[in-house]
Amino acid sequence: MKHPGYVITLEGPEGSGKSSQARWLVQALRRGGRRVVFVHDPGTTSLGKCLRNVLLHERLTAISPMSEALLCIAGRVQLVEERIRPALARGAVVVCDRFHDSTMAYQGYGGRLNIAWLNRLGREAINGLMPDLTILLDLPPAKGLQRVKGRKDRMERKALTFHQRVRRGFLSLAHREPRRFLVLDATQPKVDIHAHIFSVVLSRLPHGLAYSGQRRAVRKKSPSTLNAQR
Repeated sequence: MKHPGYVITLEGPEGSGKSSQARWLVQALRRGGRRVVFVHDPGTTSLGKCLRNVLLHERLTAISPMSEALLCIAGRVQLVEERIRPALARGAVVVCDRFHDSTMAYQGYGGRLNIAWLNRLGREAINGLMPDLTILLDLPPAKGLQRVKGRKDRMERKALTFHQRVRRGFLSLAHREPRRFLVLDATQPKVDIHAHIFSVVLSRLPHGLAYSGQRRAVRKKSPSTLNAQR
């Protein structure tokens, strides 16, 4: 059944800046009076936060790609049922930092799991709820990993060849669904990326979506204050 809301996901390899762009998009939409729910996958729910800690803990190096995939899917099911579906029922815009495509890219292509099987399992687990728009921030893995500051998590510590497979996976997914994906060069200036994203989002949001009733004057905020994150 088609929901009255709208789902936007931001995807990308390590260091692509998608988390910063997701936060900035949420802020811009809220300033425009939109009702927006911002979630992270994995994360946001109590279960999701616990699973995120497990998946990214730098000392847990022996988790198999299959285990990773099943943990990600379990967290996503909880996120969809607890936060995303209720938000969509209210007519809200849901902005999600990572979703099904990340499992496909990281555990499917990166971890070399069966792509068709993983795609079918992942979609069936969430009853086919897929994004209306997916923004993929693309850049060479070596460049992205250079952007990662401080202590690296478990995924960031993986070999460059793994991250190269992840990037190819994301681009393959985008090639298969060009109407859903917007692919942007993540090496561009942050402010240019944000402007492009915001323009496309405004052009695609359907009329009649819920407003919060609290429109505020739009004030530009420099992207330099937003740290590039996974």
